[in-house]
Amino acid sequence: MSVYDIARVNMIESQLRPNKVTDERIIEAFSRLRRELFVPEHLRDVAYVDEDLPLGRGRYLMEPMVAARLLQALMPDRKETALVVGAGVGYEAALLSSLARSVIALEEDEELARFGRAALVDHRIASVIYVETPLAAGHRQRAPYDVILFGGAIAEIPSEVAAQLAEGGRMAAVLRPGAGVGRATLATRTGGVLAQRVIFDAATPLLPGFVPKSAFVF
Repeated sequence: MSVYDIARVNMIESQLRPNKVTDERIIEAFSRLRRELFVPEHLRDVAYVDEDLPLGRGRYLMEPMVAARLLQALMPDRKETALVVGAGVGYEAALLSSLARSVIALEEDEELARFGRAALVDHRIASVIYVETPLAAGHRQRAPYDVILFGGAIAEIPSEVAAQLAEGGRMAAVLRPGAGVGRATLATRTGGVLAQRVIFDAATPLLPGFVPKSAFVF
């Protein structure tokens, strides 16, 4: 086993399983992906640590445990379509590719999208399509989606993205409307109504463009 293989096993056994990640499909998805290929070379030695990894320009790769618990809450099905808003380097989209039928990876940073596409090719994953466009608008062309995941914390769920969630669909995000810790939240659409419930606390960094309005300085 390589040092990365050992680190991957340690991530699963010390970060995921002890933190209520019990869905074996999620565990298997994490065990198959070479997380070190989804980060710049200077971060490869710390690719499996239990914290958010800085990718530059205010972007981060989510802590493994947070991503795993969000995915577990979403309960993706192999027949469903998924959207990842703020896909970044594509790690969460790649995880979803083994849990859902198809995945749209929405990203507005060209460099991150290019990096993500390369990692997907390395893993021979063909069911993820990168779309480069402003994140808050979602991607109406492929809507509605059964599953929507935000690849970072947001102050609030954008109405345009919420409108793209299918009836019976689930959406997961870390909500940080103000100062303090974020709340990993699952939203479900039933009868046209979007109901939310908090799953756990998370210190996930905010996605640029999704910060609280009060955070702007004029």
